[in-house]
Amino acid sequence: MLTLVDNMLETMYAADGVGLAAPQVGIPVRLIVVDVGDGPMVLFNPRIVRSAGEAAAREGCLSLPGVTGEVVRADRVTVEALGRNGQGVRRIEGEGLLARALQHEIDHLDGILFTDKATNIVEEQADE
Repeated sequence: MLTLVDNMLETMYAADGVGLAAPQVGIPVRLIVVDVGDGPMVLFNPRIVRSAGEAAAREGCLSLPGVTGEVVRADRVTVEALGRNGQGVRRIEGEGLLARALQHEIDHLDGILFTDKATNIVEEQADE
């Protein structure tokens, strides 16, 4: 499982992403990795236990390159999850970009893409 975590982090960083969920790479495991600039977080079986506030922001996704949309999400969340080795419950409190990334990746675990919640969806046209 640690090889999977390392591979997911490598994939996320190579694509300049801030998060990645195992189902995005074809692995049916409730696992996400997130790094909004404060170092990587590895979360097994994450669940949002509290949310507050509301903020709209433009989002994209590594699964849909070049597609962005405006998504309203909670501005603050508390997430509980197992840590990198699948042990010990971690409690993460996030706001702003961290809260958004956690919600986005947890949505992937539930089969929800950001486009399911987005408005003003834009698809960049590839240069020819």
